[in-house]
Amino acid sequence: MFSKILNFVLICIILPVNLPAQDGSLLTVERIFGKGEFRPARFGPARWLDNGNGYTIVEATDSGDSQEIIQYNTRSGKRKVLVSAKDLTPKGDSTALKVDDYQWSGNKKRLLIFTNTRKVWRNNTRGDYWVLNIKNMKLQKLGGDAEPATLMFAKFSPGGGRVAYVREKNVYVESLKSGEIKQLTFDGGGHIINGTSDWVYEEELKLRDCFTWSPDGKHIAYWQFDTEGVGTFYMINNTDSIYSKPVPLEYPKVGTTNSACKVGVISAGGGSTTWFKVQGDPRNNYIPRMSWAASSKQVIIQQLNRLQNTNNVMLGNIKDGSVETILVERDEAWLDIHDDLKWLNNGRYFTWLSERDGWRHLYLVSRDGKEVKDLTPGDFDIVRIESIDDNNGWVYYIASPENGSQRYLFRSKLDGSGKSERLSPAKQPGTHSYQLSPDCLWAFHTYSTFESPPVISVVRLPEHRTVRTLESNNELRGKVNKLDRHPVEFFKVEIEEGVKLDAYSIKPPNFNPAKKYPVLFFVYGEPAGQRVIDSWTRWPRYLWHLMLAQKDYLIMCVDNRGTPGPYGREWRKSVYRQIGILASADQAAAVKKIIATRPYIDSSKVGSWGWSGGGQMTLNAMFRYPEIYNTGIAVSFVSDQRLYDSIYQERYMGLPEENVEGYKNGSPITFAKNLKGNLLIIHGTGDDNVHYQNFEYLVNELVRHNKEFSMMAYPNRAHGIRKGKNTTVHLFSLMTNYLLEKMPPN
Repeated sequence: MFSKILNFVLICIILPVNLPAQDGSLLTVERIFGKGEFRPARFGPARWLDNGNGYTIVEATDSGDSQEIIQYNTRSGKRKVLVSAKDLTPKGDSTALKVDDYQWSGNKKRLLIFTNTRKVWRNNTRGDYWVLNIKNMKLQKLGGDAEPATLMFAKFSPGGGRVAYVREKNVYVESLKSGEIKQLTFDGGGHIINGTSDWVYEEELKLRDCFTWSPDGKHIAYWQFDTEGVGTFYMINNTDSIYSKPVPLEYPKVGTTNSACKVGVISAGGGSTTWFKVQGDPRNNYIPRMSWAASSKQVIIQQLNRLQNTNNVMLGNIKDGSVETILVERDEAWLDIHDDLKWLNNGRYFTWLSERDGWRHLYLVSRDGKEVKDLTPGDFDIVRIESIDDNNGWVYYIASPENGSQRYLFRSKLDGSGKSERLSPAKQPGTHSYQLSPDCLWAFHTYSTFESPPVISVVRLPEHRTVRTLESNNELRGKVNKLDRHPVEFFKVEIEEGVKLDAYSIKPPNFNPAKKYPVLFFVYGEPAGQRVIDSWTRWPRYLWHLMLAQKDYLIMCVDNRGTPGPYGREWRKSVYRQIGILASADQAAAVKKIIATRPYIDSSKVGSWGWSGGGQMTLNAMFRYPEIYNTGIAVSFVSDQRLYDSIYQERYMGLPEENVEGYKNGSPITFAKNLKGNLLIIHGTGDDNVHYQNFEYLVNELVRHNKEFSMMAYPNRAHGIRKGKNTTVHLFSLMTNYLLEKMPPN
């Protein structure tokens, strides 16, 4: 007995438990999620000045307890303090304003500062606004006697002398000279929303800021929503009081009543609204975009039908509200909404992004819609438009014709002539993003890879010459380079003839092909996003996966058909009316192929985990293919597609009464009776996006079939399960320990 104790003591001396903290080579959940040790440096918000000759940025003061706005010369890098912390300190106060965002007036004589912000669903879109007069450095708070943090989306008039904003569901205009506040709409409140959107438009159509000044500053065009008739979903707050509190949310579920939406225009001086006479039931059509049509007399309106496969583009006359349809875009599956409509040639033409030829290209459309010309022909997709330089005749965009997991800057001629030209350097494989100057001769350039933190620099275009490094992240890069790791492997899996899926693999640092390793697949698989991307963007997930690899797990990820990779329309829309069906079949086929070709995988220990749509995918994997997967972790998942919101689910699945079998067979709850392996389900009870109801529906079904499983509910946490001290550390510790228990390395 004494010798056994002595041996144990000797082992503890030889292998001290605090070694990882000393040499920095091993990761822990606390290091990743608790200390913020690996968070990349933040740059911005930056604003270009003088057509690109200069820019401003918010920086912390030397003491670090306040902020200032710095102006830089783009070419030389010369720095000067444009707005000091003292300038940002209101009279009679000792604390400078915290700048969450800012914008310049057109003449750069005034600065609009957004501060004291509050979250409204996803983003901090509510707060206080102040205007700083650059000439005399006088601060002026907007809103008069408004309650703190109640203003939204404030923006200067074209002349810079007034500011419009939304306050408690109504639109206001405030004169900066006199301080007079003019309320433009009076019916906002209750079911009526003016100038901002309802929950589902914000979540699924990214429509939050819902008003815009006319170019001459005389009118404001805005959206109005009427939510009466929309079903109310109640979340329950059990933790902020000794009595529970219902939290009502107007949320249209699949196939139920939507808000009625319309757009109109009103004089900036007040008066009545002229509503545009858009045809069709306003509850069964959407108006996702509206803007001024290179004129102060007309707006351009996009109207989607409820199935989201027809987009009627129309011009609206502000005088009488009449509309004229100039373009109709159709697709047999669904249409995506883009923000790339720009007027050219004094309003004679506008740009339009479309998949009409099977690839996502930019088109030039005449004002009457009779001329439509492809400006970027070829068998490749535009991922997104970065800028359109109509003065010099170029469109700048992100694409990746040769590698769908990477992103590069290209440009093409606006007349459609010539070939596309890649500007991102060939020697920098990975992901590039840009914020171009108005003249498109300069850009803030961010470059990263899956394993390397971002480098942010100023580059000169089109030669892409680096002028100055703004954030190197060298300290972070040094920490990452110290980590014990095996290089990530990007590869393709051919699941059938002509169908190759992007994938990556993270192997244990001391990988031995003669050993057998458990494998954990990280999944998403929905049309809303890719996961196999050569970018540092999702660094917390990468580092947690690397931590698991350090514990002798293989980590893999596969993007099935239907994910939004730049592989053409057919690839992306192959999942139409079969969300959860084709995707999970692709995932299962990929897993089988990978196991068959990689003998170091322990086929008895195959796991899956995912969040949101990835949680749904994990459940489909566990229930539909129990012979493949033995362990799953599903977080914030949809268990029954009928429980999700109308815009997202109907876009990809159609109406429930027209696709009964699709909704049934795409929902993992239908196959819960097949569970054989280990399952951990996790949800926040305050999830306004994917309701906790999904969790409870699934629990009931698993209990009905006498299935054993593990579960964790986080009180009042929303979809991201972040709120509350230590929540993220607790969540990832829970998942780590579950894997170690249920799917331990050999």
